[in-house]
Amino acid sequence: MASVPSVSYSITVRLEVPAGGKAVSQITHVVENAGGIVTALDVNTAGHETLRIDVTIATRDTQHAEAIASALEKIDSIKIHKVSDRTFLMHLGGKIEMQSKVPLRNRDELSMAYTPGVARVSLAIARNPEDVRRLTIKRNSVAVVTDGSAVLGLGNIGPEAALPVMEGKAALFKRFAGIDAWPICLDTQDTDEIVRTVQILAPAFGGINLEDISAPRCFEVERRLRELLDIPVFHDDQHGTAICVLAALTNALRVVGKDIGSVRITMAGAGAAGTAILKLLMHAGARDLIVCDYRGAVHKGRADLDDSLRWIAEHTNTAGYSGDLRGAVKDADVFIGVSAPGILNGDDIATMNEDAIVFALANPEPEVSPDEAREHAAVVATGRSDYPNQINNVLAFPGVFRGLLDAQADGVTEGMLAAAAQALAEVVTPGELGPNYIVPSVFHPEVASRVAGAVREAAGGRPRTEA
Repeated sequence: MASVPSVSYSITVRLEVPAGGKAVSQITHVVENAGGIVTALDVNTAGHETLRIDVTIATRDTQHAEAIASALEKIDSIKIHKVSDRTFLMHLGGKIEMQSKVPLRNRDELSMAYTPGVARVSLAIARNPEDVRRLTIKRNSVAVVTDGSAVLGLGNIGPEAALPVMEGKAALFKRFAGIDAWPICLDTQDTDEIVRTVQILAPAFGGINLEDISAPRCFEVERRLRELLDIPVFHDDQHGTAICVLAALTNALRVVGKDIGSVRITMAGAGAAGTAILKLLMHAGARDLIVCDYRGAVHKGRADLDDSLRWIAEHTNTAGYSGDLRGAVKDADVFIGVSAPGILNGDDIATMNEDAIVFALANPEPEVSPDEAREHAAVVATGRSDYPNQINNVLAFPGVFRGLLDAQADGVTEGMLAAAAQALAEVVTPGELGPNYIVPSVFHPEVASRVAGAVREAAGGRPRTEA
C-alpha cells in the first residue's frame, strides 16, 4: 500500500455542482481532509444553474479512493456522475499497437508491399538468409516472453494477467530505444514447452527478453535458449537488475571513497535477481560477499542446497558464516536486498560499518524503511519512485537491446553487462554525483544511447546501419 497519495491510484470524479456558491472550495476541503490531493479541476460543461466539473485526485490505494468518493457524495447539492480510475483508463484496449511504416495508398504501393512484389524479397531471403535482418523487422524486434509465474511482486498470476505488464515493457522499449517489442504470454509453465515455443518463434526476432519467469526455472530456460539460438537471450529480472545495481554501487562507492574489491557486501535474496547481481559484482571485482535467503546465510554446510545455491556457497562466504541476515549485516559496508519487505530495521543498519551503503530494492515495501536506513547509512537506494536513487531496470534494458540489435549480436556476455553498467554509471557526472544522486533519471536523454554504445562496442563495435 502506498504511504502517500500517488498518481498510480489517481481518480477523476465527474461532479455536478451549483454554478454559484462555495462548491469548489467544499470539494477541495473534503478531499484534503480525507487525505487526498486535488491535482486538477476542469470545467466539463457550464450552465446558468449548474457546472459539470472533473476533479482529479491522487489517493493512497483503491480503498482510499472509494472513501474519498463517498465523502464527496455526502456534500449537499453535489451530484456524482462518474468515478474513473485513471490507471485503468490508460489500459483500456491495451497500450500498444502495430502501425505500417510504408504507405498503402494505391494499387502500386500495395503490389510492392504485398503480392506480387513481396515474393521477390522472400526469394532473396531464401537465397541469402542473412538478408532477413536487412529486409524485415527482425533487426529491430524483440520478443518479451513470460509465463506469468513471477509477475512484478504479484507472484504466479498467469499469462493473461501478465499481459498488461508485458505491454508496458514493450512500450518502454519503443519510448526509450525505438525498438519494436512484442508481448508473448505463454499458457504453460513447463520448462521444455517454454524453451521449444521460444525456439520456434525466434526466426521473427532479433532478441529475446525473458520476463517474470520464476526461479529456478528461469535459469534453465535462459541457459538452454542461449545454447539453441543465434540471437541474444536476456532475462531482465536477472541481468537488467544486475546492471542497474552495479552502476548504482559503482557511484555509491565513489561517494563514500571505498573500492569494490575491499568492501564487505551482504545480500538478501538468492533467486534470479540476487544470483545475477552476485555474478556481475564478482565480475567487477567484488571479493567479500555473503548471500542470505529466508533460511539464513548460504554456506557449504547447508543441507538444502540446490544447484544454484551450491554455486553461491562455493563462490562466497569464505569464512563459512552460518547465522541469520542480521548477523551477516553486522560490520558490512554494503547491503543489497532483492528479497522481502521489512526484514531489517534501523538498528540493524546501525551495526554496519561507517559510511554504509544500503540498497533496499524490494518493491513496493523495501527490506528496511528508507527513512530509518538514512539515519545510519551514507547512501540509500530503493526500487521506489518516491525516494531518491530509484534503481529501475528501465535504465538498462532499452539501451542494452539497442546495442545488441545494432551489433547484430548472437549472444550476451558478462563483459557486455559490465560495459552497460559502467556506461550507465558514467551518465552521472562528477559534479552531479552525491548521496542522493547515484543513478540518472530514466528520462535522462543520454541513458539509452550511452548504454547502447557501450554494449555495441563490447559486442564487436559494429556501427548501427540503416537499410
